[in-house]
Amino acid sequence: MSGLTCRLNAKSPDSEQGENRKMKKSSRAVVSTTPREANLKRKLRAHLQSLGFTKSEDGALQVPGNDKGIIRTLHRAQREERLRANHEFISLKGEKLMRFFALGKEVNPERISPILERVSAGTLHGDLFRLASLTWSVPVSNGFGRRLRYLVWDENNRKLMGLIAIGDPVFNLSVRDKLIGWNTHDRSARLVNLMDAYVLGALPPYNALLGGKLIACLLRSRDLYDDFANAYGSTTGIISQEEKKARLLAITTSSSMGRSSVYNRLKLAGIQYLKSIGYTGGWGHFHIPDRLFAELRDYLRNIDHTYADQHRFGQGPNWRLRTTRVALSALGFKEDMLRHGIQREVFFCQLAANAAKILQTGKGQPDLRSLLSAKEIAELALDRWMIPRSKRRPGYRDWVSSDLVGLFGNQARMLRTQIKKAEMAKRGIAGA
Repeated sequence: MSGLTCRLNAKSPDSEQGENRKMKKSSRAVVSTTPREANLKRKLRAHLQSLGFTKSEDGALQVPGNDKGIIRTLHRAQREERLRANHEFISLKGEKLMRFFALGKEVNPERISPILERVSAGTLHGDLFRLASLTWSVPVSNGFGRRLRYLVWDENNRKLMGLIAIGDPVFNLSVRDKLIGWNTHDRSARLVNLMDAYVLGALPPYNALLGGKLIACLLRSRDLYDDFANAYGSTTGIISQEEKKARLLAITTSSSMGRSSVYNRLKLAGIQYLKSIGYTGGWGHFHIPDRLFAELRDYLRNIDHTYADQHRFGQGPNWRLRTTRVALSALGFKEDMLRHGIQREVFFCQLAANAAKILQTGKGQPDLRSLLSAKEIAELALDRWMIPRSKRRPGYRDWVSSDLVGLFGNQARMLRTQIKKAEMAKRGIAGA
């Protein structure tokens, strides 16, 4: 998907050294001897081999490659698992929500009118956000802690253009911390003023018109700044439990496909909207699917380890990463099993022109003079990218509903059957 992103769930090796030492004290690697341990190790090895991972001479994981096709393949098992877990939801809501997705013939580039709509849980639009995010080729997380979610609509035809979701950032991200100049104390005190875009992208056929660039630019909008101030201007830290006066000074995001052609060089009217600041270290847990993670937690319960049932909130944003590492260590695996080798390009979006300085020092007032509304940004982006693209590449017009249904993987057949039955029922009513 154009403009696709998902939450960073990895830390750099340097930033984790202190935490690793603590873990080693609480969980020493042991040689597995029980049948249960041996069976779990066989499942893990078989799964990684099925994804194409191999071992280096020193026993570390070797990724089969880093082009976009391989990255999608590596995430395929996780994505299909996520779709299966949402089978009931898609069965109940999918067919009715499909009317909000555009066909190519329904898009008029000259009249596209993007608007932001805040999403609340338990609503029709909350369901639509959930369904649309399931079309991503790389699964996205549900976010944690503070969250703001948006649907981006084309007001001209009332069809869905894309999605935005920002949430609490990971605590350790070396390229971000180096850019700002944070030490551990500074980061703890001022991370509250920063968020991470864990869902950010355009839906077809708008992605074919470079709609992902427009939606990425909306991160740096007065709308998000004001919504954050209203929702979290006075907030209590989940971990620290301290009262904090928060301002949305900057947002990070990362490309799930390595280097991003969508996010790079995003400038409008001389203002830079996203800046590339480096790459992640290629650590994470996406290649350990939910079913195996559940077994790892059961194993930790069996050996009475405290990490088995720690709640994901209040224990820090890398709860799953730490839990997985502890379980693998207890099984006798090397820590390198969590180094999958897929590096993501990290981007930094400054809502305030002096955001980095305030984040570093904790002093000063945000310079918001260049911060535009979402409507103003959209108008600039349409003229800069989407309208010219439509003239150069008119293929977006060929996008049809069956193409969209195909994005739902192992649930596509069920969804096609539902849509066909609904169409037959309508024809029957019309002819009665």
